[in-house]
Amino acid sequence: MFMVSRLKDLTIITSRLRHYFRNMDVKELKPPSSVRGMQELQREQFRKIVQVPRLRVPESQVQRVMPLVKKFLLKMEHLHPVRAVDQSREILLHPTPVKNWESLPTEDLQRQKVNAENFSFADLELRYENWSANEILKSVLPTEEEGLTSYSRIGHIAHLNLRDHLLPYKQLIGQVLRDKLPNCRTVVNKASSIDNTYRNFQLELICGDPNYQVETKENGVPFEFDFSKVYWNPRLSTEHERIVKMLKSDDVLYDVFAGVGPFSVPAAKKRCHVLANDLNPESFRWLQHNAKRNKCMPNIKMSNKDGRQFIVEELREDLLKRLCTTDTTTYAIHITMNLPAMAVEFLDAFRGLYSADELAQLPTNVCYPTVHVYSFAKGENTKELVRQLVESNLGAILDENLLQGINFVRNVAPNKDMYRVSFKLSLNLLTTLKEVEVTRKRCAEEELEVPTKVKYV
Repeated sequence: MFMVSRLKDLTIITSRLRHYFRNMDVKELKPPSSVRGMQELQREQFRKIVQVPRLRVPESQVQRVMPLVKKFLLKMEHLHPVRAVDQSREILLHPTPVKNWESLPTEDLQRQKVNAENFSFADLELRYENWSANEILKSVLPTEEEGLTSYSRIGHIAHLNLRDHLLPYKQLIGQVLRDKLPNCRTVVNKASSIDNTYRNFQLELICGDPNYQVETKENGVPFEFDFSKVYWNPRLSTEHERIVKMLKSDDVLYDVFAGVGPFSVPAAKKRCHVLANDLNPESFRWLQHNAKRNKCMPNIKMSNKDGRQFIVEELREDLLKRLCTTDTTTYAIHITMNLPAMAVEFLDAFRGLYSADELAQLPTNVCYPTVHVYSFAKGENTKELVRQLVESNLGAILDENLLQGINFVRNVAPNKDMYRVSFKLSLNLLTTLKEVEVTRKRCAEEELEVPTKVKYV
């Protein structure tokens, strides 16, 4: 972030950034130690008086003096380092690099008729408003436990996932975030794991308005939805962008678990042909709303079904028409399955999706769809575990002809990662049932074993 060469008076600054010195490294600039352990927010308890160095210069000299001391300014929340005092200006300086008059570029200042008489230490009152949310929470929460490491912003909502040891402080945390975060009106905590039918968060309101309808933008695309009734995770914005960037105009996207449209709507805006589905009626309603809002309705068809039903009905019919009547070498077909807790369980729906007769007349250069299935994996070698999970549910080995990549998406918890496994469907997968494939594999293994046994008899 920045670098300070620690000589006797800490005067040499080697980089230029907005904040040159960490206020929380200076005891005088930290909130009072008495607030440690506070569970009910008492803003007045954060008041303290500190002594800080300052320069007082005539108003006419300020413009010439500021470039000389700019890197030494005291910067805190809601604190102006240059203040009017009578007919002069008072410049507040940071106590880390400025220990005395000699800590400043004295020769340059003296050329501007500013000398030691202009320098002094004086009292400054600090208040709750002068610290950021992070600084307030670090001063309050227990030091022996991990503090609040992250939260998500979705429109006007701050979404937390508090660990058990922080629950006694949840009201205070909520109030601090609502006070400090721009345009934050509502703070919620994840109340339980996502285990309901529609896979949306169960929320606990800890501070603010019980208004969960939000407007937000992801990668420049506006979305609107009721956060309490649908699934939305801003931490997946980069992954959404990666998939959408793969798509070109006239490509096809089948989005099996579309949610409110983070894959489907941007793809439709790119003039891709999109079939999007979600089981949750609320997600389906907001998916329609977002498609209309983004003026991409002509490029998207939407359904409100179970993912398996969508695959064997809408996806099956549309894909068959494309494979049999269009030149698939001129565009790409993608299938997204972003339901990482259970998406792999739907992979067997692609096995035997068609009879051999239905695909018998396909050209030899036909291009089959690429499936992007998301999954969690827990353990040590999570990348290998997620591959095994996909292969087990698909009932097939992902060899070099099928596997397109296993991509790390994000760390969810200690030893729990989220991956995207991308692979090509094939004629064999689409026309052979999973059980038949397993039986053939066993037969092949038995045939290989027989000569071995005979050899050693």
